[in-house]
Amino acid sequence: MREVDSLRRFLFEDAPLRGHWLRLESSWRAAREHQDHPPVVTALLGEALAAVTLLAAALKFRGTLTLQVRGKGLLPLLIAQCTHERKLRGVAQPLEGAEIPDTATLEELIGDGQLVVTVDNEEGMPWQGIVPLTGGTLSACLERYFETSEQLPTRLVLSADGHRAAGFLLQKLPSPEHAGEGEEGRRHDLWEEVSVLLATLGGRELLDTEVDVLLHRLFAEHDLRLFESEVVRFGCRCGPERIAALLRSLGEDEAQDIVAEQGAITVTCEFCHRPYRYDAIDVAQLFAETPAAIPPGSMN
Repeated sequence: MREVDSLRRFLFEDAPLRGHWLRLESSWRAAREHQDHPPVVTALLGEALAAVTLLAAALKFRGTLTLQVRGKGLLPLLIAQCTHERKLRGVAQPLEGAEIPDTATLEELIGDGQLVVTVDNEEGMPWQGIVPLTGGTLSACLERYFETSEQLPTRLVLSADGHRAAGFLLQKLPSPEHAGEGEEGRRHDLWEEVSVLLATLGGRELLDTEVDVLLHRLFAEHDLRLFESEVVRFGCRCGPERIAALLRSLGEDEAQDIVAEQGAITVTCEFCHRPYRYDAIDVAQLFAETPAAIPPGSMN
């Protein structure tokens, strides 16, 4: 049976290694439904959505994990988000009017940039990790992030096209304190071995191959445990409360000026393109009532 919009966790029974496999299809199409980008930008957005979902699965938190790629190139901003409930969304913002060739590299797209990983944790303090965009691919940048911020050796393969996005993450877990020099050497050799094997995995193979076949093809000599799938879906977190808070941040005078000039304030979510419309009555209510009591008003 072909798996789509599915996350599968696996581990090595005979070694301190764990991993996640992911394939997105309808969730990927929904995430980019209102975004018309050149193929190379679409592919990078798909890779970012696969990556942020794999990161969310690998890290323990309750809330939202955000992956931002920021730079000064043809694509100054790309954002991908995934919650602990495996709901994802993302947006890419190329320079307006920029001609982006299909052969553009990550360096050409982003320029001198950064990779920012932010966790908004509902059960603790938010935290953030920042690494430079080096290595030529998003996978390489994220491997550097795990090495520097999480101290977890990580290998990552990402791929995306106009129909699907997929990812494969493999991590070496910390050795127990009582592990001797010989055991540590064996673990190191094993990690080198599986890293070499994973490096043979191509993007098209990742997109097209089922997880059980893929694991057998890569690691047939090892005893692996494959866990049940988790459903991944598109989910935008916009809503009247968030938009109301945004408009309040403008201040009442500026909001009233916009209504006087344009007749209403229309805010369109950049992730799902849902419009929120505030006319003069809505704006008056927005600033007259407490945040908890504000009704949706006449928003379309």
